[in-house]
Amino acid sequence: MIDLDKNEIRSSLLTQRGKLSKSEVESMSRKIVSSVQSHAEWKNAAEVLLYWPIKNEVDVTPLFRDALESGKKVYMPCCRRDEPGIMDFGVVRAEEDLLQGSFGIKEPCRSKCEFPDAISPDVMIIPGVGFDRKGYRIGFGGGYYDRFLAHPQKAGSLAVGVCYYFQLVDNIAVEEWDKPVQLICTDKDVIWPK
Repeated sequence: MIDLDKNEIRSSLLTQRGKLSKSEVESMSRKIVSSVQSHAEWKNAAEVLLYWPIKNEVDVTPLFRDALESGKKVYMPCCRRDEPGIMDFGVVRAEEDLLQGSFGIKEPCRSKCEFPDAISPDVMIIPGVGFDRKGYRIGFGGGYYDRFLAHPQKAGSLAVGVCYYFQLVDNIAVEEWDKPVQLICTDKDVIWPK
């Protein structure tokens, strides 16, 4: 895949991901969630950023429940309707705080949730259509997470990319604004990019 551009890689990986059965998504996601939970950074985190999965993304809802049960502060993204590419982050205390939002994704309800001006979670769980072994990612193409990851994070915070093993690609063309994740958890491997 090294010679393909981002759009070709994105299209190919989304097609593959779209063909996964419900049981395949559940099985592989369980392994990825277990991998994340095994890291001290997750166990010790006071504040975490999570997402709500769509379109056969890695199902991290068990991390959401684990975080709430263990008293972590949970942030989730909410896309601004009038500003493409920009997300705000709400503090979610229960699944009932989420509403169907942009792109069919469950988002924090703006009337129920607190939306701080800035966030600096200890662990950020970052979805991706694809990742390379250096930690660079391909998303859906809207630049939402690229903009977020470009902001300076507090020392010691950990950006964790989660994807299925087949979503690892040899090399992703990197733009100057692209920021890599520090850890990638797949159903078969854990990668600490250099």
